[in-house]
Amino acid sequence: MVDSSRGPSRDLARWVAAARPRTLPLTVTPVVAGLALALATSGELHLMTALATLLAAVAIQIGTNLHNDANDFERGNDTPDRLGPPRASAQGWFTPAQVRRAAHLAFFIALFLGALLCLRGGWPILLLGLASLAAGYAYTGGPRPIAYGPFGEVYVLLFFGVAAVAGTHYLQTLTFSPTAIALGAILGLPAAAVLLINNYRDLETDRRGGRLTFCHFLGRARARLLYAALMLAPVPLLWLLDLPGRAWPLVAALPLAAGLIVRLYRGAQGPALNPLLGATALYQTALTLLLIVGLALPGS
Repeated sequence: MVDSSRGPSRDLARWVAAARPRTLPLTVTPVVAGLALALATSGELHLMTALATLLAAVAIQIGTNLHNDANDFERGNDTPDRLGPPRASAQGWFTPAQVRRAAHLAFFIALFLGALLCLRGGWPILLLGLASLAAGYAYTGGPRPIAYGPFGEVYVLLFFGVAAVAGTHYLQTLTFSPTAIALGAILGLPAAAVLLINNYRDLETDRRGGRLTFCHFLGRARARLLYAALMLAPVPLLWLLDLPGRAWPLVAALPLAAGLIVRLYRGAQGPALNPLLGATALYQTALTLLLIVGLALPGS
């Protein structure tokens, strides 16, 4: 039943909440990393292309979030007593049909911006854009949603890491870069850790709803080990990457990662994991900012 206590300001606040703004750093961060790498390697930055890239990525993320909201509710996985932050359909703020229409609008905006980007990037960007839209729809849509199986973390690593960084770099330089692909894969690791924490929190409710994520197959103990690996591995991997700058600022990320790992190992469960989830997303941002500092320093 849809909540009847509505007004323009309340509706706007609820639409903003439905878009899940706290997830947007996972979209913005790899785009910024791709831009920083392009600037460091080419010495140029195409501002309008950069802005369109960023807005298209955000539109795909918002569309995916809204589509997820409606689909999870209709599949019975989101209820008003869910462990995570409230969802629009489950709370009765809007009907699933309304939320899905908003998702389609976000996807259309992304498609329009993607068409403009194709004028610069050509068929590689066309293929990447279509793949991103299809993946956003398939994450919780279709007969076999990605989010309901064990490959969600792989999806995140590919699209919130490799595709975002390498695609952004290509749009700026019009060259394929193994370094950009590797950088995307490395920055995708903490993004995958965000999803892992989300599924770790929801493990029991996901199982009851038939959502057998990678965390289900790992179990909690091994999921904690994987989380630690996903958080710690980026620093030595970035150090080994042939970047046009210096890697030593990245060492500052290790205490941040260690602190988050300790918080998980102290046994937080259920809603108590929500702050850790947000902090994990911000860790990817901190890692990228430290990377930018290193890129700005003269190389050895």
